[in-house]
Amino acid sequence: MSDEPSLKDSYLLRPDPTDSRLSTTVSGIDQNGRPVDTQVVTEKALTLYLNSQEVVTMMTIGDHPDLLAVGYLKNQNMLRADDVITGIDYDDDLEVVVVRTERETNYEEKLKKKVRTSGCAQGTVFGDVMESFDEIRLTSDARLKTSWLYKLTKTINTTPSLYLEAGAIHGCVLCQEDKALVYMEDVGRHNAVDKIAGWMTLNNVPAHDKIFYTTGRLTSEMVIKTVMMGIPILVSRSGFTAWGVDLARRAGLTLIGRARGKRFIALSGEDRIDFDMEPSSAEDEPDKVRRKGSLAAE
Repeated sequence: MSDEPSLKDSYLLRPDPTDSRLSTTVSGIDQNGRPVDTQVVTEKALTLYLNSQEVVTMMTIGDHPDLLAVGYLKNQNMLRADDVITGIDYDDDLEVVVVRTERETNYEEKLKKKVRTSGCAQGTVFGDVMESFDEIRLTSDARLKTSWLYKLTKTINTTPSLYLEAGAIHGCVLCQEDKALVYMEDVGRHNAVDKIAGWMTLNNVPAHDKIFYTTGRLTSEMVIKTVMMGIPILVSRSGFTAWGVDLARRAGLTLIGRARGKRFIALSGEDRIDFDMEPSSAEDEPDKVRRKGSLAAE
């Protein structure tokens, strides 16, 4: 009997690829000129306000706007740890989400120091984020057993998702030991990260014992956001950028890439890894995941 259902029991929140709002069927032709129908993900604008100030307009698939908004503000240092959120208002017709806080906020100067990143769908990081980045100290007590890593990759790669159904999307998963807890997807990997950051913020979830998994590249933005969230371990099925590696080493982040089936490469924070399982005992990736990875993960 397959153990696949039990592998997914740990999820608190995960993708719903059957949600008709998130993808649509489009007709075209294939390489042989024959008619074909294929699933494509939706993409819509979402303008974020913090109290009365417009902050940014993001391109997103449109699910969980509340989590995306809170996570974005948290990761950009616009929400402080002691801030009290008094309301989150979303208007689907206007494509606007407003986060309201007890504290009066004004980030006019901060918004002028915007840096466009390599993240797809217009990722941005504000200049003063790096000042906080250098002050963060990730816990040295966190561990990653290779048996956890192999089980997590199997769980995530066999979870029904838009990534597997339609491609052109990135997934991020919050994990604890060998359990996948929250799985978010979006057209931009930074949006998927921010949704998880928002979920953690609104549910007061600690970060020191968590593992973060992404289907996308390990860029500087991915490293910055993971460190800003206080998560000590970042794993990807994809590759690295040089600046991403440099920042991970600077912050003491465990950085693992090209985690596919039995294989992975660690380029930072290797001392957190416990090699408790032989790679030969792990399973290779399913063919469908391998094909999607070669086309979409990079």
